[in-house]
Amino acid sequence: MKVESSSKIVGLALACCALLTHAQPYPARPVHIVVPFSAGGPNDIIARLVAYKLAEALGQQMVIDNRPGAGGNIGTDFVAKAPADGYTLLSAGPGSLITNPLIGKVPYETERDFAPVSLMASAPNVLVVHPSVPARTVKELLALARAQPGRLNYASAGPGSSSHLAVALFAAMAGIEFTHVPYKGTGPGLNDLVAGQVQLAIFGIPPVLPLVKRGAVRALGVTGKRRSAELPEVPTIDEAGVPGYEVNPWYGLLAPAGTPPAIVARLSAEVTKIVRTPEMREKLAAQGAEAAGGSAEDYAAVIRADTVLWTRVIREAGIKSE
Repeated sequence: MKVESSSKIVGLALACCALLTHAQPYPARPVHIVVPFSAGGPNDIIARLVAYKLAEALGQQMVIDNRPGAGGNIGTDFVAKAPADGYTLLSAGPGSLITNPLIGKVPYETERDFAPVSLMASAPNVLVVHPSVPARTVKELLALARAQPGRLNYASAGPGSSSHLAVALFAAMAGIEFTHVPYKGTGPGLNDLVAGQVQLAIFGIPPVLPLVKRGAVRALGVTGKRRSAELPEVPTIDEAGVPGYEVNPWYGLLAPAGTPPAIVARLSAEVTKIVRTPEMREKLAAQGAEAAGGSAEDYAAVIRADTVLWTRVIREAGIKSE
């Protein structure tokens, strides 16, 4: 009898402990933010800036987990299949969420497999060339490309990435031809650009800015509607020779589909609060990015709208998976 009573007491105690553990407020352990590209790209830089402040706000460690490969598909799919408990998040842009599924086969569905949390920032890209390229303007680059079709190589962060689509759209609108050299992220692509292994690229301003400032690459045009505050002397590609050209990538935070709405709402509120502080606005601006923020519903609407846009662009430009 005593043994039975002791067993019951132990069982009840364990059950209570389990309930208490389950009831711990989120987050009760470190949260992993997966960046589906190698370190050094705009996605990685912006995710790290936000993660540092998010760790302070939530009182828990935020671990940046770089999982590059397949144009962002590997890391993105990893999060799609992760437990929907708020402890594995995705920092992503339109490349892996929108354009990759449009131009090739991916093992996930953006709308089905993810719960948008909040936009973090947007950042126009910049067209840069190696200093050995004899072109100091967009028009000079176009003339060079027309004289040597396919001879100029461009780096991208992988097939379907925004850096791939940005150059493909640029070439299609200008009626020229480049040769695509995909990498496993912006960092490796930039390394080869600086080394002269490839001649040009369109990458996000954050990782390119220090290279432009020290003369390792030459900036010819930015991809946004207006000039960048960090590169005020560099014209937009639209004004420099390809009318109507515009690419303005964004970077957002997502969770696996099925993540409790309360967790999504809390993360969304904290991210929005963080990126809209004067301190973070200044840090993002120093990287050539603009603070975003907003609700999960706002972010979902952006994904839907951009899916419509890029579907049209990809079809008209004839872009296909490589």
